[in-house]
Amino acid sequence: MPRPPHSTVRNRLLRAMAPEDFARLQPHLDPLSLQLREVVIAPDAPVEELFFLESGMVSISAAHNERRVEVGLVGSEGLVGAVPVALDCLTTPQVYFVQLSGEGWSIGRGALCAALDESPALRRLLLRYVHTLIVQITQTAYAHASLSLESRLARWLLMCHDRTEGDELVLTHEFLSMMLGVQRAGVTLAIQNLEGAGRIRAKRRRIEVLDRAKLLALTNGSYGTPEGEYARLIEGA
Repeated sequence: MPRPPHSTVRNRLLRAMAPEDFARLQPHLDPLSLQLREVVIAPDAPVEELFFLESGMVSISAAHNERRVEVGLVGSEGLVGAVPVALDCLTTPQVYFVQLSGEGWSIGRGALCAALDESPALRRLLLRYVHTLIVQITQTAYAHASLSLESRLARWLLMCHDRTEGDELVLTHEFLSMMLGVQRAGVTLAIQNLEGAGRIRAKRRRIEVLDRAKLLALTNGSYGTPEGEYARLIEGA
């Protein structure tokens, strides 16, 4: 199976690597397709495989008694499984599952760790990405604790919009309620309010972003910090 050349990968973390570091990983990258709601890392199971996404999104969620609440989001900017592996943890209590189907590249834990041992620069890049993801998770905690449902939904829609092509997001009210940890009726009302203000247009199983600036105005500083850290530490490195 042909491996991707550095010049054609869409994953931003792979693109940010020095050519010699990408070359260390390239022979070990295998193509994969991600299916909606597929669990790619199960809680308390060994993390043996990691995933560089080219498209689609994976949620990092806290789960208890079949209930899930999203705490983090990974798209084409990152690496699914980076936190437990970079911090030398065999397992994680969180569940990682596909929120939006897509494609990417898988790599075995052993191959990635061997490359990290060989290259301090690659390890530094991965740890910087882990930092940005931790910042994202702390901003999510702030949003859940301090903001209205409409503000949390606006932030979440902006994060999804960053990780998709075009302005349409494939989402259902049921899925949104699970991700935000609220009842479906509350999500429906929040969507109606955002639509009434001209921020979005709701369709069957889809939401179209009409005005990012209006969504951003609702987020009360909960959006933008992790994105800024990513630009500064990874794309600006």
